[in-house]
Amino acid sequence: MHFTTTCLRVSVLRRRNFATSRPILATYNQVIRGIRQGQAARKPRSPALVDRPELKGVCLKVGITRPKKPNSGERKTARVRLSSGKIVTAYIPGEGHNVQQHSVVLVRGGRAQDCPGVKYHLVRGALDLGGVPNRIRSRSKYGTKRPKTN
Repeated sequence: MHFTTTCLRVSVLRRRNFATSRPILATYNQVIRGIRQGQAARKPRSPALVDRPELKGVCLKVGITRPKKPNSGERKTARVRLSSGKIVTAYIPGEGHNVQQHSVVLVRGGRAQDCPGVKYHLVRGALDLGGVPNRIRSRSKYGTKRPKTN
């Protein structure tokens, strides 16, 4: 008798899968009363570009940003006034660039992971921002044409 109850207890403990407390389920009466609340909407990653893939903007300032802790270096960034009127900081991808103040650029979403507060990227090879020269791989990301082969 004693042996079987301990075996039962062990098997019950095994089934729990390390759960500390049971999930609270709403009763039928609570559901009828409308006690359940919907989930809050998720915040967009690129708030200035809501419902748009990209936006045109004018560069106000071009500079460098130091990356977060484990990384070091100088990341090129630009402060851009979008056509919607908002001002954002955007990352300039690739090696070298020809952006300066008053350049017209295309801004897309996508944050620079190691730069705090940078939630946007500039599109290479569009408007005033040229593509990366002498790029062989991943050319479409950096606005570079296919090199001529003779």
